[in-house]
Amino acid sequence: MTLLEYRIFHTVIQQGSFARAAQVLHLTPSAISHAVSSMEEACGFALFVRGKGGVSLTRNGEALYPVIRQVLNADEALGQTVDELKGMQRGTVRIGAFNSVCMTWLPQIVTTFKRRFPGVDIEINQGTYDDVIKWIKNGVVDLGFLSTQSTRELTVRPLYRDRLMCVVPKGYRTKNPGYITVEEMRTETFVLQGDATDADTQAFVGKHGFSARSSCRVQDDLSTLAMVESGFGICILPSLILARAPGDVDAYPIEPMEYREFGIAVQNPAMIAPAVRQMAAHIEAFAAERRAEDPLTNAGFEPAAAYL
Repeated sequence: MTLLEYRIFHTVIQQGSFARAAQVLHLTPSAISHAVSSMEEACGFALFVRGKGGVSLTRNGEALYPVIRQVLNADEALGQTVDELKGMQRGTVRIGAFNSVCMTWLPQIVTTFKRRFPGVDIEINQGTYDDVIKWIKNGVVDLGFLSTQSTRELTVRPLYRDRLMCVVPKGYRTKNPGYITVEEMRTETFVLQGDATDADTQAFVGKHGFSARSSCRVQDDLSTLAMVESGFGICILPSLILARAPGDVDAYPIEPMEYREFGIAVQNPAMIAPAVRQMAAHIEAFAAERRAEDPLTNAGFEPAAAYL
């Protein structure tokens, strides 16, 4: 099988049909069909289920896809390295990130990076912690932002501590002006998110040994704030999301201080492309500036030497 066949396979998956893949790759539909048939003949099994509405992967095709992504990513890394040796800067960096990083960090990170490296394309994929982990493993993204509570077997380079806040309906009174204690929170009803997005709240609850009673479960930060605003309960959210998210609510620091720690992760640090390495260094510099702006939460926090 050839790299062109791998690219065709990948594009068919992205576009959902042979015809649309042919348009994207500037090939004829018959050339796409022939390449896929050639791959299936070489593999000895079907890769796609053909239907009137398009195509979808077979189970064998799904198992093959992550490996093909790794081959295509390695080819991209090779091309970038050759260009780097020639003094050129090009390539694509694919980033996976959760809600609050997408809203607050990435707009600045991407804008300043593009000023330095205008020839590098940036692709952003927003999702839950579980989504980002899956994308890193499958080669959909080159690097991803993850909370250290959610990383599983991936190695994450921690970069920032983001203070956790207790968000309450407007007018809620705490026993102590200006902050709320863990003891006060034990008896409250919570608005919780799904397991894939709420790793930090789950870690907080587990750390302090109480079971959070929940009136409802939602899937994202904005829905959580809307439920709190409507009186369904309280929630725990990081400061980053509260800096940009709407909602007629109040937010109190938790005492003793609680925070989530997050950073960046890749599948294989030794195999990343030059443009990805440049982006990782850019993100690390950006995070250092943000730590300096929040010395209270990040006091004493100094990341280890870069692993990329």
